[in-house]
Amino acid sequence: MLDETIIRNQLQNTVEEIDLPQLGNRYKGKVRENFINSETQQRIIVSTDRLSAFDKVITTIPFKGQLLNQLSTFWFEKTQHITPNHIIDLPDPNVVRVHECESLPIEMIVRAYITGSAWRAYQKGESVSGITFPEGLKNYQKLPEIVITPSTKAAVGEHDMPISKEEIISQNLVSREVYEDIEQKTLSLFKFASDYCAQNNLILVDCKFEYGKTKDGTIVVIDEIFTPDASRFWIRDTYQSKFERGDVPDILDKEFFRQWLITEKNYMGDGPIPEIPDEIKIEFVKRYVQSYEMITGQEFVPVIEGNVIERIKKNLKIV
Repeated sequence: MLDETIIRNQLQNTVEEIDLPQLGNRYKGKVRENFINSETQQRIIVSTDRLSAFDKVITTIPFKGQLLNQLSTFWFEKTQHITPNHIIDLPDPNVVRVHECESLPIEMIVRAYITGSAWRAYQKGESVSGITFPEGLKNYQKLPEIVITPSTKAAVGEHDMPISKEEIISQNLVSREVYEDIEQKTLSLFKFASDYCAQNNLILVDCKFEYGKTKDGTIVVIDEIFTPDASRFWIRDTYQSKFERGDVPDILDKEFFRQWLITEKNYMGDGPIPEIPDEIKIEFVKRYVQSYEMITGQEFVPVIEGNVIERIKKNLKIV
């Protein structure tokens, strides 16, 4: 586990924003900076240290970009036998070079348990992406079967909205053939990662996938997969006893931070963004490091020498 002193010393050495016009046209996401070279049909993606919640960028967290980038590339390598992905190489701990793809306009969200936004909708008696969950469920309960609850892919600062399979096809967001292809890919990827996590004392609760189409028409996984930003992870061997007592599971993902915002700051995306204490930032890093180390079986080695932005520029050979 990463020493708290190292985290505290890096609280101000984070990547909030980076613009590298030498690399191509810039597209700014919630967390990632994208630079697209139309000539090479490649994209440089920089994972910043921005922390978003409820579709708003809240603050920055040291080592977050490195953790997400390295964990996502770990999973891309582990799952390439199931479906191809967009990765070319990893020129820096915060950076990937990828094939440029035409992004599909939906996100595929897989749920094995009910919690988070699905639980909040369930409490209001609402369906999620056209799916009505059984009566009598409790928060954090395992679902009778794994479900896919797709969403639209909103612009930065806007809300992704749940959408059903039938609506996706009828609105021609993607064809039925494409949807059923990514539906099968999604379920296969989730099963593989769920089994892998179970061997490492983790429950993969839910996750989201994004897909794109390469210039030759191949559908590939893009963005990130099975990171604590885009998935939920709980400690496996304490889950059942805590659930039976009505306690919150041991959470190793961003949901802990969302819940802190809701309970301590009464914040769900509306109004002024609250100030985040250093202790919450440090706890956030600890949980992400723990999930990284439990998933990979490797110690997280933070890069702490010098300024992060200058290091990225050096590794990308930008003067």
